[in-house]
This record gives sequence, structure tokens and C-alpha cells, in this order.
Amino acid sequence: MWDDSRAALADLDLGGRTRILDVGCGTGEFTRVLAEASDARVVGVDADTDLLSVAADRAGIEAVAGDATQLPFAADSFDLVVCQALLVNLPDPTAALSEFARVSSDLVATVEPDNAAVGVDSTVEAEAALDRRVRDAFREGVATDVALGDRVRGLFADAGLSVVGTRRYHHRKLTEPPYDDHDVRSAAKKATGEGLDRHEADLRRGLDGDSYESVRREWREMGREVVQQIRDGEYRRAEVVPFDVTTGRV
Repeated sequence: MWDDSRAALADLDLGGRTRILDVGCGTGEFTRVLAEASDARVVGVDADTDLLSVAADRAGIEAVAGDATQLPFAADSFDLVVCQALLVNLPDPTAALSEFARVSSDLVATVEPDNAAVGVDSTVEAEAALDRRVRDAFREGVATDVALGDRVRGLFADAGLSVVGTRRYHHRKLTEPPYDDHDVRSAAKKATGEGLDRHEADLRRGLDGDSYESVRREWREMGREVVQQIRDGEYRRAEVVPFDVTTGRV
């Protein structure tokens, strides 16, 4: 993400920041973008120390272990606190935003996917419709809200933040020849059903009228066609994921 355009980050005023905190930074992909776009001290925090060790190896980034709802920093420690694809994974996102507001002296920003508006196009005829079916079932079955969309603005208000603005960024992911190792592994996971199996419990709760086993059979059949098209050099897949960048003032 962000290699094509960073216009949606304009409200963050990255060039004017002195201390930035990226919460739930994972391996530091977004933290790297923040560091590249500013001269600020940039800190990444995450509860997963294995992911954090990767972020720690990136230039210009300080890595700190911590929980998003109990950040290990004093009040007003940063002038920008930001997260990417974190709130959709939290059972109580407002609690995290309140903590962001505590440690920020100025701005809080979130970059969250709207998973209800993802678009897929594929040379495998069954893939787009089946992807939508599985994605909808996951949204219904998962315990968190993975399609926050513009509802983030309401969460900001609940946390006592004044919304500055919202900008939408469309993250485009294209699979086409020549394929890399990630493309091949992704196709293999579809053919074996591994990708679905990791979310079996959520999918079983979310499926309406279909059994998990029948959907999994269709998914594997679709995956085998993906694998064959990759072998023939004919597979193409385009996915667009909308991300809403919401910025608020403490």
C-alpha cells in the first residue's frame, strides 16, 4: 500500500510532525511509510513480539511492545497517533481510540478497510462471486466489525475526538504473469482449502443456508482452476480494497 499515492494521508500533515506513534504496527509496513514521509521520531507498538521484531529491523523506526488499549506511554507523548487495519480486529475499538487520544497532544488518525465494498475480478469465472459469498459470510460470523467504513466517524465522537476529515484510498492488488512465489502459494491455499480452514468457525456462523463443507468444495474447485491457469500463464485477478483515512483532533 501507499506506493502509488499518499494523497489520502494529507490530513495527517506528516511533514509537520515531530513524534508519531503507529499502534498495531505489525511488521512495520505502514510505520515505514510514516518514517519516509516525515522527519519525526516514529515509534511502532504491537502486542505480537514476533511481528514487532521485523519492524525493529526497519530503518528510522523504534519498536515497543504494548497493548492498543493500554499503551505504555505518558499522556501527550506524541503529536500524531495512527493505526492501519487495527480497529476492525478489536472487540472494543472505542477503548483503543480513547487511549490514542490520551497519548496524543494533537491528532489521531485511523486507516481502516471497508471490507463490505471490496471488488474482485478474475479470469476464473467462479472466483468473483464465490469470493463475495465467502467474504459476506465471514463478516456475518466474525466477532468484530470488519467493515467499519464511515462508522469510524461515530467511534471518534464516542472517544471524544473531533473529526477533521475522511479521505478514501483504494488499494489495488493485481495478480498477473509473471507470477511470484506469493501468487503461487496463494493459489495453492485456495486449491487445498487452507485459506478457508483458518476461518472455519467464523464462516460456519456466517453461512446462511449453505454448509461449510459445500462452500469449501466449491472453493477448492475454483482454486484448482486458478492453479491450472497459473500453470498456463493465463490467470489474472484484480482486487480493490477501499480504506477510509479518518483524522480527528484531541
